[in-house]
Amino acid sequence: MNEKDKKEKAEEMDEVLNENTETAEAENQEEAPQEEATEEETEKDPLAEANKKLEELNDKYLRKCADFENLRKRCIKEKSELILNGGEKTIKSILPVLDDFERAIENGKKTDDVSALREGVDLIYKKFIKVLEGEGVKQIETIGKDFDVDYHEAIAMVPGVEDDKKGKVIDCVQTGYTLNDKVIRYAKVAVGQ
Repeated sequence: MNEKDKKEKAEEMDEVLNENTETAEAENQEEAPQEEATEEETEKDPLAEANKKLEELNDKYLRKCADFENLRKRCIKEKSELILNGGEKTIKSILPVLDDFERAIENGKKTDDVSALREGVDLIYKKFIKVLEGEGVKQIETIGKDFDVDYHEAIAMVPGVEDDKKGKVIDCVQTGYTLNDKVIRYAKVAVGQ
């Protein structure tokens, strides 16, 4: 039953109660003498109180329903805004790194010094890693660590390694990352056998 139906039903109940009350009052005034009027007024009071209480409860109910519906709509709106704009902070923190890459490309066209370009790209890489760490992204350490299925994905087994390197990561083919301690990409590694 939606809110409109509830409201219509409540209005119908109020009309029926009002008609019954008016009919009862009219009958009481015609039939009862003065002495009995005081007794009937006493009888009317509980009915009037019940009607008043019913109206109050109905009003509270309708207000609570409206409040809940407004809360539900607001939550849906906030959730959709979070989905649409949730990455805004991350994107804003990455934009300076993109600017550095654009400057490096422009300067790369003007110079033939390869070592300067390497140094510039290395600085940009370090800045980018720092930005990612600020957002909660961390690299999964691999080389020399014990193979752990929670963080590593074995893509190769290296036979004939020393005993102390068995079950350990020998080489990392692709770096893995965690976001707030949750793996978002497993490290692809070669493991000693």
